[in-house]
Amino acid sequence: MSVIENSKLTVVGAGAVGSSVAYAALLRGSARHVALYDIATEKVEAEVLDLAHGSQFTGSSDIIGGSDISVAAGSHVVVVTAGAKQNPGQTRTELAGVNAGILRTMLPQLLEVAPDAIYVIVTNPCDVLTVIGQEVTGLPPERILASGTVLDTSRLRWKLAQRAGVSPTSVHAYIVGEHGDTEFPLWSHTAIGTVPILDWEPLDGQPKFTPAELDQIADDVRNAAYQVIRGKGATNYAIGVSSARIVEAILGDQNAVMPVSTVLHDFHGIDGVALSVPSVVNSAGAKPIRETSMDAAELDLLRRSADALTGVADLLR
Repeated sequence: MSVIENSKLTVVGAGAVGSSVAYAALLRGSARHVALYDIATEKVEAEVLDLAHGSQFTGSSDIIGGSDISVAAGSHVVVVTAGAKQNPGQTRTELAGVNAGILRTMLPQLLEVAPDAIYVIVTNPCDVLTVIGQEVTGLPPERILASGTVLDTSRLRWKLAQRAGVSPTSVHAYIVGEHGDTEFPLWSHTAIGTVPILDWEPLDGQPKFTPAELDQIADDVRNAAYQVIRGKGATNYAIGVSSARIVEAILGDQNAVMPVSTVLHDFHGIDGVALSVPSVVNSAGAKPIRETSMDAAELDLLRRSADALTGVADLLR
């Protein structure tokens, strides 16, 4: 594969998340052309106008959009953020049912105008919706993926970096599994530079990490979105920039290792469920790294994630 020239990204959904993805992509120059699509005409036109007004300061990328699905024509990557929000008292399974219905209607329409695109599902619950989306479209698993735990991994690296006194880019760590309550860190592969996490001596003289502290950090990461939602109603900036980073890995054919979520086949014995595991992301999509090793406790947690998501997906079929 190769770097995609004159690239086009379409973001589906002009809400807080979709608009943030488009904004981040423009600022970072993730794609040459950015389109924003939403069925709410006035809303999407206003967002596109607002983004376009800053184009003097955002490099060579341009922005178009509207409520006609033709704006997605010829896209190389389509990021799907459209869907319902979870209402008070609504279960995650009920939310999944609503958003699965939206996806079943929308994806075939998008595929008609962007048949060769890589599809990135950001709408939650993104793992379950990736399974549904792959079944609806018949796309190869590598061409339809969820943003998965890319953002969760960034949250983990940020928290570890704060405690260790280093840059987040020097922290090598991954959150894997479900993007949600059963996600977990691969502590067996976590290091700062070349130093295993439990051996690291913090630069400010603080004591070393302990297993109990790492458990608390994992819990903080798992619940980080809830904290943000309590304070401002939604998470949008970090998922916007992390989604733009995934887009760049695809359009730039970067072979970047990222914990995106695809439908797995015989990954440590897991089949037919989408989970985030370290994967190579390039212009062909995402391919899980089958050689990723896990200790016995981590394998148990991965299977727990798989069982939880399989149950929800079965209810939606």
